[in-house]
Amino acid sequence: MGEELRSLDDILESPNLPDEEFHRIRCEKVLGTTAILLHQQGTTRSAELADMLLEVTSLDLDYQGSDWNVPQFAAYLEVEPHLRSRFTDDIIRDISKVMDDAVAKDPFAIQSLEVRALVPRIGADWRQQLKAANGQQPTNQARRVRLEPQHPTEDGLHFTNEWEWRVYRVLKERQAALPDNDTIGILPLPAMKVLKPACVEPDFLITYRGRAGIIEVDGPYHKGMRSDDHSRERLLRNAGIKQIDRIDVRDTTKKEDVEKFVIDFLKHLAG
Repeated sequence: MGEELRSLDDILESPNLPDEEFHRIRCEKVLGTTAILLHQQGTTRSAELADMLLEVTSLDLDYQGSDWNVPQFAAYLEVEPHLRSRFTDDIIRDISKVMDDAVAKDPFAIQSLEVRALVPRIGADWRQQLKAANGQQPTNQARRVRLEPQHPTEDGLHFTNEWEWRVYRVLKERQAALPDNDTIGILPLPAMKVLKPACVEPDFLITYRGRAGIIEVDGPYHKGMRSDDHSRERLLRNAGIKQIDRIDVRDTTKKEDVEKFVIDFLKHLAG
């Protein structure tokens, strides 16, 4: 069975799974199950709450001890700072009730649920980075990674990691090879407002021949997240995105593989 078809439960049962990866996947399972249960309730209110969970960057579970040999965890929904105020006490309470159902068959319990702002990673040169950011015109490019340490940059653009940067280099070469009057636009990590979540940030938004497409670079921790991908892709297609394609980071190590992916992507986007 392919990795993309495995359930998170299957991945959690994998032998020799590192503790850090087990924790991350278990948190993702709780978050995803809660969102799907909300969606399945079929009410306008529950659908809105499910959409709000799409805006959550991650869930963290903090061990609080045990009660009658049942491990107890405090759950934290981690969101970008500007989204924190949207999660009112009533919303947190309603999500918490469904999250209890989501873990009912698991060997642990959720003791409490809170929302906290996602804390950025800070480098030793954070003062210089902040001064540089404040000195620029406001921008919606790479909002999450702009102030994080040790991320690639090129042409004044920021990239989450080296894999995105490799794809950008190939896109840029393809852009230069096309005729001036029939070329492509490349928007790395743009902030994009769609109908329900506050914003999404695809890895690349590509424009070509009057059409828009998206390329996502799936990292090594992307296993088991297809349900979230489908929900996000549906929102993007409803907003006018014609073509959405994904490339695994394992396919970015050879330039010719990235070139073939880019050629195929543009062919389908233009078709």
